[in-house]
Amino acid sequence: MGNFRYITCRTVANRSGEEKGRVKAFVRNGSDNIEGEYKCPECENKGKINQIFKRPINIKCEKCGFLMRLPKLKGKK
Repeated sequence: MGNFRYITCRTVANRSGEEKGRVKAFVRNGSDNIEGEYKCPECENKGKINQIFKRPINIKCEKCGFLMRLPKLKGKK
């Protein structure tokens, strides 16, 4: 992973269970911030991520307030 200690690219489901959203995020080595971008599965708003890295990762859509939860993937560290 080179310059990064965490990288993820995942689809995110809306309240109906349809996977219409996406989160692409990373944490640079030596940083405590997670950065990236998302597409909200509820309202399809596109936004930027820049927040403290803490698991589970929760990203709130800045337009509609939908909370996108990214749990730790099973079997991964």
